[in-house]
Amino acid sequence: MAAEAAPLLAREDGTAEGSGRGGATWAQTLGNVAVSIVGTGVLGLPYAFRTAGWLAGSLGVAAAGCAALYCMLLLVDCRNKLEEEESEEPSDVHYTYGDLGEKCFGTIGRCLTEVLIFLSQAGGSVAYLIFIAQNLNSMLPQFMSPDGFIFAILLPLQIALSFVCSLSSLSPFSIFADVCNVLAMAIVIKEDVRLFDHPFADRSSFNGLWAIPFSFGVALFCFEGFSMTLALEASMKERKKFRWVLSQAIVCIMFVYGCFGVCGYLAYGEATKDIITLNLPNSWSSSAVKVGLCIALAFTFPVMMHPVHEIFEARIRSSGCLPKLSHNAVAANWLALHSSRVAVVIVLAVVASSVPAFGSFISFVGSTVCALLAFVLPTAFHLSIVGSSMSLWRRLLDYGFLLFGLVFAGYGMFTAL
Repeated sequence: MAAEAAPLLAREDGTAEGSGRGGATWAQTLGNVAVSIVGTGVLGLPYAFRTAGWLAGSLGVAAAGCAALYCMLLLVDCRNKLEEEESEEPSDVHYTYGDLGEKCFGTIGRCLTEVLIFLSQAGGSVAYLIFIAQNLNSMLPQFMSPDGFIFAILLPLQIALSFVCSLSSLSPFSIFADVCNVLAMAIVIKEDVRLFDHPFADRSSFNGLWAIPFSFGVALFCFEGFSMTLALEASMKERKKFRWVLSQAIVCIMFVYGCFGVCGYLAYGEATKDIITLNLPNSWSSSAVKVGLCIALAFTFPVMMHPVHEIFEARIRSSGCLPKLSHNAVAANWLALHSSRVAVVIVLAVVASSVPAFGSFISFVGSTVCALLAFVLPTAFHLSIVGSSMSLWRRLLDYGFLLFGLVFAGYGMFTAL
């Protein structure tokens, strides 16, 4: 999720990432897709499997992955159709997610897309704060509570980092965070194998229909990378291969997610916590991974927040109120924009301290905001742009995903409330 710091909303003009002729090979794009999708949410998968059962959880991951892949490819279809209609070379025009919204539904479409990306990134940022605070508390329980870590350590650090303008200086931490994620998964699986005795004994395969939406929401949160689809496709040197590359990446990620979720649940059973690293023993290797994850995510937080600040600041500039507040436009602009960054970080810290459980929170974000971004918007754009040339069964399939996304988002909101 950290890779979503690219400008996603404004029309690209050669200065934004993804503009111009892409030069990434298929292997580089495969890696970029993995980095843009895999995040800390994966460490909550074993808890989702505990809630739904190992078989239901596996089916939930598979369903979420296949559905996300289908809808990601719809976005590519939309951009290809628009490029054909404009009779320009595909490499010369690169529509973004926000552009598609405006093309289909005008200003309202762009605003809705911006709001959903804003909420999605903000939700991921809150998950970072919760994850860091709970892991620090697990290692230093006598020091302070998770809320204490959020307000005493994380909040001042993130306010300071919000003034960093160059994201390139923080990008190595995104890679480091993904490396720590892989190490954490490896250690968990190692512990799982060590604890295996009779792995399926007293482990439920299916815990009822009402547990499936929870696991599906968590799985969908773990596949949250929809906003980067068009940027990743535009970055490829051979864009025709993107569908194959994206399909390979999603299938591999589905397999890893499924194995990790099953292994975590089978090892710890009903004792599985909503962040699986909290189940690990207090060994030096486990502590090293936890510390590495906390440091990496703390410095990746500003990268996650970049689209949030970008959207918020664009609205402040477009309001036209800054020149009216002060004769010194430059000073007023600097003060307003940086004050907005500090205010947003404070609000997210308060939200993080109010969240009762990490697993429930990522399921809520996945089943509401991610469902709208993953299913509702892509199918609505596809029906608007390509609908007239589609067969009846394709239109029915799109309408099915659209209806499912709306119902699932409504159910997720109702459950949370």
